[in-house]
Amino acid sequence: MAKINKAGIELVKEYEGFRGEAYQDIVGVWTIGYGETNGVKAGDTITMSNAHANLVKRLNWFGEKVQEACTIAPNENELAAMTSLAYNIGVGGFRKSTVLKAHNRGDQEAAARAFSLWNKAGGSVVKGLVRRRAAEAALYLRPVGDEQCEMPQKIDAEKPLTQSTIASAG
Repeated sequence: MAKINKAGIELVKEYEGFRGEAYQDIVGVWTIGYGETNGVKAGDTITMSNAHANLVKRLNWFGEKVQEACTIAPNENELAAMTSLAYNIGVGGFRKSTVLKAHNRGDQEAAARAFSLWNKAGGSVVKGLVRRRAAEAALYLRPVGDEQCEMPQKIDAEKPLTQSTIASAG
């Protein structure tokens, strides 16, 4: 079974958001928890902890389907990003996607760009999907082991332009 990394789980949680009561999404699909649609109906409720557990289980299932579609084994960040996409657009959509095609020919840059093609719902571009696809593409390209990209607590002061090696090189 595929195991989706923490970065992938957190990405999906951020963009799906948590809802404890069933609601109809932008295209009218009953949804609950962190974007779960399987078997959801009006009036359903879920706790945050149960929604998290369900999400991890579902993402691992989607991750298996993503791995099965890949002819080039993805690293953990590529898998997490493509699984987030598949969770959102469905396995069928993912299997036909330019993201998968580019990944399978070894073109990571093209695969990352292709995430942005999946930015519409109900025929219209959705700002939230634009942001989500950018986050997925960034995760797809992130080197494994680079999860601790924290900003430094102290940065060096700016040098005067007269001391700049760039300015003096010209």
